[in-house]
Amino acid sequence: MEIVERLFAQYGYLVLLIGLPIELIAFPIPPGNSTLAYTGYLSYKNVLDLLPALAAAYSGTVLGITITYWIGKKIGMPLIEKYGKWLFLKPEYLKKTRKTYEKYGNKMLLFGFFLPGVRQFNGYFAGIILVPYRTFAVYSYTGAALWVSIFIGIGYVFGNQWQLVFTWIEHFLKFFLIILCCMIAIFLLLKWRSRLKKCIHKGESE
Repeated sequence: MEIVERLFAQYGYLVLLIGLPIELIAFPIPPGNSTLAYTGYLSYKNVLDLLPALAAAYSGTVLGITITYWIGKKIGMPLIEKYGKWLFLKPEYLKKTRKTYEKYGNKMLLFGFFLPGVRQFNGYFAGIILVPYRTFAVYSYTGAALWVSIFIGIGYVFGNQWQLVFTWIEHFLKFFLIILCCMIAIFLLLKWRSRLKKCIHKGESE
């Protein structure tokens, strides 16, 4: 928070217009959640005006997520086609991933902003698997509005108690992220075991 406070003291709204895109391009300095909550607190203290703060934060977020989408779309797939085998990322795997994404991925674009580590890669991933820009924009820009409004709202509504509420929410989000990662790991393990059994049965039949 000391870093965030110093940045706001020196640069004001530019922290939101420049800092949030930098955070979304995967350099989480300053961290987005705390930056937004502190923005709300500064608005509560009348150091910043609420509406310009919301506009600057939303603009910075949209700019950042859009840049990551186009980087993923223009650069991501060529890199995977050239070097993916070294990272165990084959183009056919991405095709299967895209089918899965068509079922569940839009929800990640909508709510992924709330999960540290997910929001930094959502745009890249959507671009790499060639999600149509219109679909990407509808869900990600709506998710950006929710994220910005809720976290700025925490600082603005709770005022001097914002850090207590913010800490509680951060713990909840981390706990949710851990559960989500465990569920994904279990799903992948079960899928791997199923494939292994099929290979064994196929070998025995031959």
